[in-house]
Amino acid sequence: MLPITETEEGVSFAVRIVPRSSRNEIAGIQDDALKIKLTAPPVEGRANEACVKYLSRVLGVAGSCVTITAGLKSKNKRLFVAGITRAELESRIREP
Repeated sequence: MLPITETEEGVSFAVRIVPRSSRNEIAGIQDDALKIKLTAPPVEGRANEACVKYLSRVLGVAGSCVTITAGLKSKNKRLFVAGITRAELESRIREP
């Protein structure tokens, strides 16, 4: 189960990015973080941009609602998503 911190403004959780993958997808939970595979390379912030864009689409929120709060230069990041609850996050990231 993914550890999620919920506030009145939104939710915060850890992610682990796997850049240069064959496709963008949520690949489960690894070490208490949501594992996300992205096609973007980890250079010049492209993987960060792809992460925000992909998650905003998956979660059904505007890109401006998804913020990387820690780990900008790391595969391990902390994200904050404004405007959704823990229950909404869990239902939208559920593995197929």
